[in-house]
Amino acid sequence: MTDALHNLVKALQQPALFPHPVTRFAVVETHISIVLLTGTYAYKFKKPVNFGFLDFSTLAKRKHFCAEELRLNRRLAPELYLEVVPVSAGPHLGADGDVIECAVRMREFEQASQFDRMLDEDRLTPAHIDALAVRIAEFHATATVAEPESTYGLPATVQAPVDENFSQVLEHIQGAQEHSRVSPVQDWAQRTYSGLRPVLQARKDSGFIRECHGDLHLRNIALVDDVPVAFDCIEFNDKLRWIDIISEVAFMVMDLDHRGRPDLASRFLNAWLEHSGDYAGLSLLRYYLVYRAMVRAKVDCLRAHQPDVDTGAQAKILQDYHAYIELAGRYTKARPPALLLMHGLSGSGKTTVSQFLLEKLPAIRMRSDVERKRLHGFAGNARTGAGVDQGIYARNANARTYRQLALLAGKVLDAGHNVIIDAAFLQQAQRTPFIELAHARATRCFIIDCQAPEAELRQRITVRQHGRQDASEASVEVLENQLRHYQPLDSSATGAEILVTDSDAKAMARLVTLLQQQLQ
Repeated sequence: MTDALHNLVKALQQPALFPHPVTRFAVVETHISIVLLTGTYAYKFKKPVNFGFLDFSTLAKRKHFCAEELRLNRRLAPELYLEVVPVSAGPHLGADGDVIECAVRMREFEQASQFDRMLDEDRLTPAHIDALAVRIAEFHATATVAEPESTYGLPATVQAPVDENFSQVLEHIQGAQEHSRVSPVQDWAQRTYSGLRPVLQARKDSGFIRECHGDLHLRNIALVDDVPVAFDCIEFNDKLRWIDIISEVAFMVMDLDHRGRPDLASRFLNAWLEHSGDYAGLSLLRYYLVYRAMVRAKVDCLRAHQPDVDTGAQAKILQDYHAYIELAGRYTKARPPALLLMHGLSGSGKTTVSQFLLEKLPAIRMRSDVERKRLHGFAGNARTGAGVDQGIYARNANARTYRQLALLAGKVLDAGHNVIIDAAFLQQAQRTPFIELAHARATRCFIIDCQAPEAELRQRITVRQHGRQDASEASVEVLENQLRHYQPLDSSATGAEILVTDSDAKAMARLVTLLQQQLQ
């Protein structure tokens, strides 16, 4: 059956058959589809295959799923997805005659603009990652929530594709050594699922199961008109699309890890968390990271064993398969987490240093400037206009913010992640609850003391205020108030290890090296 589709795509490579200019023909193939590129538009055909989790075995099913692909992808990429095109015998584009196939017509974009290729060519910037994280968080905020009576998100529903990944991989691999690589990961996934069943149920009950993209990795993101656009979402299996939003995020994190960029993985995760506020989802992150690595391992395993794959291509695919299995195994092993408290006056570089740390350690960061506004219903970059000790910066609001940060820190530490709290911590009474939190969990606690000359503090704050892009609303007036009232660190009374730094690149690099040595 796939031979017939290959022959059809080959026969269509005649410019006269298309109602638009054709500048060239090129073919892109995956284990489930063939895409014909024409220079202006792309035509995506579904292979007549049935993998259990996916069934395109009849023309009626392929037509249905073409329509679903169009509907679903228009949520995130309306500029790319145009229409479903029937193909009639001849072949001809259109329904003039017996329809033998159908395709989704898309606006073609430069393949070089795909995020995987941009990363390979060192063109993918932190700004691209931040923009993608915000776009996905906004999409998740408006995505349809699964009905309570549906089976989507039930623990057994969540675990079913996890089990299926392992069973389908084990069906195709041979030899005791290959099985020994997969079986420990499978055992971990089953044990972890048993412990997480109440958490999975709570996530469903709380509305975190939504109609997501389902296949969010770098090859499915493109920079279109300077905006990151997610395309090619899952249309062929509802259960793989109606998922926990943290499962969706885990796919992108895993993909960046797999490609050797854990710094960008942590940046994406933190930017998404900061925008969404879903820190509770981190309790499931490792479980979903393992699942996502196994999804890719399964795809490679299935593709490697398809009859149209030659020996050379098969070797490369199996190499990727083994890398995913190794990555899944690494995710099953966790180190004791640490708590890092940023400390310093406004403008001292706390956010700059903590951003560097969260990418290099890695770690999960919570910012007082963002969480304070979230508590009061403001967006992170909103300007509230509140003065010193007024509005959301009044003493009671300040205390409430630190209590919320401590609550979040405890949950994220319990989930096994390093935690950075980006707040001023200018009073010992603000620091003490966090130090006690770390001690109660037998977790190491560090205070990262950011320092800079007063003149530089004033200059940085003035520049930042003019930019109006940061969550901080600190003014020079705020700095003057801090200078009058802050309590300097006293190493004999802190109960934490103090590390002094500034936001100079060399100083931050030394700080990371020291912390990595301390946390080994």
